[in-house]
Amino acid sequence: MTDKPVVLFVCTHNAGRSFAAKVLLDHHAQGRIDVRSAGSEPGDQLNPSVVAILSELGLDASREFPKMVTDQAARDADVVVTMGCSDACPFYSGKRYLDWNLEDPAGKPIDAVRPIIDEIDRKVRDLLSELTQSGT
Repeated sequence: MTDKPVVLFVCTHNAGRSFAAKVLLDHHAQGRIDVRSAGSEPGDQLNPSVVAILSELGLDASREFPKMVTDQAARDADVVVTMGCSDACPFYSGKRYLDWNLEDPAGKPIDAVRPIIDEIDRKVRDLLSELTQSGT
């Protein structure tokens, strides 16, 4: 058990939005937050445009892969951030949930994905600021 807050990002395929948020928050938090991501219907591979953009930012996504969200992952999280998985995302009373209404980058060219990643980065930085100031 750790005193670090646990943040779980969940989207449908865990191939774009949620995995990007995980990589970005993990980078910005520098070990201050335990960051996880998963999907309600994990895809077969990561979105190549998202991987390319993260790489341009100097972030390594090579250890990432789409994962299924589990009840345990949701129970362990202090904050669950959902991104378009609606009713397929697990819900537990007493947990803090945030729903980020973000466009799905699936099937979009890299130039259309950049603003989505920029928005995720802004939201991640705001969440980090809030969590490190308030203690969750």
